[in-house]
Amino acid sequence: MDKQALRERVWDELEDSGEARFPFPPHNRIPNFAGAAEAADRLVDSEAWQAAETIKANPDAPQLPVRRAALRQGKTLYMAVPRLRDENCFLELDPAKIEDIQHATTVGGSAEVGVPVGPEEMPEIDLVVSGSVAVTEAGERVGKGEGYSDLEFAVLREFGLVDDSTATATTVHELQVVDEEIPTGGHDVPMELVVTPERTIEAATGEKPLGIDWEQAGERVEEIPVLDQLR
Repeated sequence: MDKQALRERVWDELEDSGEARFPFPPHNRIPNFAGAAEAADRLVDSEAWQAAETIKANPDAPQLPVRRAALRQGKTLYMAVPRLRDENCFLELDPAKIEDIQHATTVGGSAEVGVPVGPEEMPEIDLVVSGSVAVTEAGERVGKGEGYSDLEFAVLREFGLVDDSTATATTVHELQVVDEEIPTGGHDVPMELVVTPERTIEAATGEKPLGIDWEQAGERVEEIPVLDQLR
């Protein structure tokens, strides 16, 4: 089964089972799911979370409880600007400077109160949280197909902000944990923690990307200022 066929199957299963949550439909996005808050609670209990002071997280709906937990616990949160389209391509959310965590952790709220920063202004990242469409118990991940999550990691790696020791995690529904072997390349970021509402899977992961895969980046180089800068 190729990646797109796997995405379609998981999206369909979440919708048909009634386990998908707003926004609807779950297709063509990182799908929200019943139990996302419980999965976030499990992640919060992990050693990787408790050791982290800085967290980079995706902006999608199922990871909203993760982002809120980070700020409530005094962790500095970073979110990428959509499609890395700005020169200052990350938003810094400092819990000491945020009054309304509920609002600040939404997509619109983070754009309003987050401070745009370039990678050269950021500290090292302790934990990277990614959304997934599907993931295996071995930590192989499938996103929605645009590749920005992996690209963001690669950018951070180029600036020395993440490395092989940086913890990686995803929160998903059990229906998103699949048995199929997912084909991966050097640009794919493996997940060390796969967390569902019911369990925490410690995955045996491979090496993390060493930096930008310029062939994979393709025409995006001209569209993304930080890639143009690195080139």
